[in-house]
Amino acid sequence: MVDWILLANFSLDVAALMLMLICLFSVSISRDLERWSRRFFRVFFSVLILYIACNLLSIILGTVHDPGYTTSTKLAVYFESLFSALLMPLLALYLLHCAGENWRRSPLFNGVSLLFLIYFVLLTVTQFTTFIYYYTPDNVYHRGPWYPVLLVIPIVTMLLLLAALLRRKDRLTRKQFTAFLLYLLLPMLGMLVQMCFFGLYTIVFGSTLAATFMYVFIHTDQVEQHVRRQEEIARQRASIMVLQMRPHFIYNTLLSIYYLCQQDAKKAQQVILDFSSYLRQNFTAIVKEDTIPFSEELEHTRSYLAVEQVRFEDRLYVTYNTPATRFRIPPLTLQPIVENAVKHGIDPELGPLKIHIETRETEKGHVIIVTDNGPGYVPVNDNEPHIALNNIRERLELMCGGTLDICSGKVRGTVVTITIPERSEQA
Repeated sequence: MVDWILLANFSLDVAALMLMLICLFSVSISRDLERWSRRFFRVFFSVLILYIACNLLSIILGTVHDPGYTTSTKLAVYFESLFSALLMPLLALYLLHCAGENWRRSPLFNGVSLLFLIYFVLLTVTQFTTFIYYYTPDNVYHRGPWYPVLLVIPIVTMLLLLAALLRRKDRLTRKQFTAFLLYLLLPMLGMLVQMCFFGLYTIVFGSTLAATFMYVFIHTDQVEQHVRRQEEIARQRASIMVLQMRPHFIYNTLLSIYYLCQQDAKKAQQVILDFSSYLRQNFTAIVKEDTIPFSEELEHTRSYLAVEQVRFEDRLYVTYNTPATRFRIPPLTLQPIVENAVKHGIDPELGPLKIHIETRETEKGHVIIVTDNGPGYVPVNDNEPHIALNNIRERLELMCGGTLDICSGKVRGTVVTITIPERSEQA
């Protein structure tokens, strides 16, 4: 006589295992997922595969009514339950990442981790008691009177994650929200069916199906975001053309070099070298599609300021304090800001212009601060192409999630602060 429940469980597990292997292979070859998401799904699918494999092994071993297989079956069931519970902290971690929160200080992650620890202790104690479930000497599984207690913690964890998801709805895209919602609802439905129909392991297939839907929704969402980002970058690349040199800057520089050739040939050579470096960096930046190392942008800025210092001599002083350079920023970010400071800050009535460029490493990423002692920042309708602060702000947000803040100094002058978040530096 065919055991239809056994056949159904075996078929569902095999189908789930094949589906997860396909998903894991898809993640491995995907180039559209961000690095953080790719790592998450690799770990998540690997845990799910172990969960399914343990469940499949427990089904096979459970058909052998032999005392010699009891320990192996118990271990298979134990790790099956442990891997199943481990999915919840991983899901909480990814939810916080998508919502832009730090998991290290999150009460949600701490709460879910605590519930997982309680479940782990309870599951371990279960192996030495008969209150929740047990195996007879001939390798037959039986539920104990307290069996529902083992399911309470996963249900509470899912409800906690569901409440956390609803609270963070506005911080997620529509597809991200749908992906997390499906993952929480489908396994919960499978768990309820499994509680009602003894022996039918619907939660395994429900978790697999939910994970697949979550991956598909997240993947398509990131593909769409990538396409939109590329379109926006293409638009910004067109806009970045306007960040090239001002015509009078070129004329004045060439004129300075002309006079220096007679007065100080070595200095003229240095200006030509700095000006050539500036031109090279400017033209290279136009065709860049991604962020660049900050050291390159700093070199570009130094070349520009070196040329300007020759032109303005004792009317322009520049200092640097840039110990932190191991991060990336969009091209033509720092240099136009410094150029803007020179244009608006050189004023014979105010005395020499002093520009200070500083970088700092913080817990959240890196910060670039440009200060000057010029007349101060006054928002005006200035359409000169090289200023384009809004263009720089948009590219920072688009390409690395950065921000740009500009304000007047305490006494006079201007302070420009660029913040580059940590996760963008690792992408």
